[in-house]
Amino acid sequence: MARYTGAVCRNCRREGEKLFLKGERCYSDKCAFARRSYAPGQHGQGRKKASEYGIQLRTKQKAKRYYGVLESQFAKYFEMAERQQGITGENLLRILESRLDNIVYRAGYANSRKEARQLVLHRHFTVNGKTVNIPSYLVKAGDKVAVKTSDCEKIKLAIEANSARPKPVWMDVNEMTATINHLPERSEIDFEIEEHFIVELYSK
Repeated sequence: MARYTGAVCRNCRREGEKLFLKGERCYSDKCAFARRSYAPGQHGQGRKKASEYGIQLRTKQKAKRYYGVLESQFAKYFEMAERQQGITGENLLRILESRLDNIVYRAGYANSRKEARQLVLHRHFTVNGKTVNIPSYLVKAGDKVAVKTSDCEKIKLAIEANSARPKPVWMDVNEMTATINHLPERSEIDFEIEEHFIVELYSK
């Protein structure tokens, strides 16, 4: 199974903002972006004027890294979004938000999407009573995502650490179950991104 195995803090530095890829560390003074907010590499501190294509590419890369999706899978999600009715960019974000690993993270059962992915792979969650170990599984409105193994120490610590973190308005979350009331509208997704740049990039 393909996945990114490099240093995730480099991704935040490359995109020029915190993407909160390492959970609690991103909120501490150990955060690499807080110490070095310029891009990685020899020419990271150089100032370059971004072209139109450069802005579009950086927007797409930012979305990929935020949700932990690789290139081929991201392209498939875009094709799915194009086929759906409505605005393509909003459809794309809705698909990314409905991934099971993102649901686990949003519900507060993991400190990061990377940790959520690992927990899903280790069969710690069920969807509508059935064990699902595929992080890219797309949930639907009305689905119930539940913690299967309530004695998992990682999940216990994450629930405690994230108890004060606001939960999405489009799901009902209690200690061990998250119910998807409806898939999110654009106004209910707190990811700050101009998704129309992604549409422009793929439309070339």
